[in-house]
Amino acid sequence: MAFATAIILAFAAVILSNILWQGWEAFSWRFITSRADQNMFDSQQAGVLQMIAGTSARVVLMTIFVMPIGVITAIYLTEYARKDSLLTNLIQSAVNNLAGVPSIVFGLFGLGFFVNFIGGNLDLILRPEQAAPYWRNPALIWASLTLAVMTLPVVIVSTEEALKAIPPGLREASMALGATRLETVIRIVIPQALPGIMTGGVLAVGRAAGEVAPILFTGAAYYMSGYPSHLTDQFMDLGYHIFILSTQSPDIEGTRSILYATVITLLLLTFTLNLLTILMRARIRTKLRTFH
Repeated sequence: MAFATAIILAFAAVILSNILWQGWEAFSWRFITSRADQNMFDSQQAGVLQMIAGTSARVVLMTIFVMPIGVITAIYLTEYARKDSLLTNLIQSAVNNLAGVPSIVFGLFGLGFFVNFIGGNLDLILRPEQAAPYWRNPALIWASLTLAVMTLPVVIVSTEEALKAIPPGLREASMALGATRLETVIRIVIPQALPGIMTGGVLAVGRAAGEVAPILFTGAAYYMSGYPSHLTDQFMDLGYHIFILSTQSPDIEGTRSILYATVITLLLLTFTLNLLTILMRARIRTKLRTFH
């Protein structure tokens, strides 16, 4: 086990060292805090502030969408559903199948369902006299919803495991004192399982932060001069910008340092978002220990 762990850590160290070595020259405070100019391939003018804002916005919005649905689904499967019922088996099968679907398929699903179907019908209902589409366009809300569908199995599975780890005696003692099942779930089970639920949020953020395929058709923009201020705005994204730099640069060698500096920024943003969630989880655990 120690040898296997050492191999994994060694590969991670090699990858991180290579990224830092290649991108440290272009990585700077000016690079992080500067807006991206239209000539984003110029190492003297390149900046990623719009990409940081867009990536943060979609990840936060995705978390707001996915956590309630994922937690409620896990509570139903763990606390209410009959283990041998057809509905429970269908939900479990759907969760398992969603976990194995490639991310590009989620991107095509988001384009067809959220952008064309939901957005198109919203235009017909809310803007029947307008010829130009408003909701039927790639947007921040559609990209976030697509990512929420993609990360839903992660949240459900981790929340289920956290709920199953709660001793049955706590539930039985609560109901023996006259509490209903709903009161027991809200006041006893969820607070005890909250650190595990937050772990699901950490895993969801970690997976969604670097995904490009699901947002490729649903919200990411090649270039924007400003920041996303409405749910219907497109946005620049760090992952998509890395894809642009690695495939559409007129001088691959000349922009290599910008590419790796953007990768460093994405890693730092992902680590920061994860760290904030981990700190919240640690604080909740401390409060629970104090309560006991």
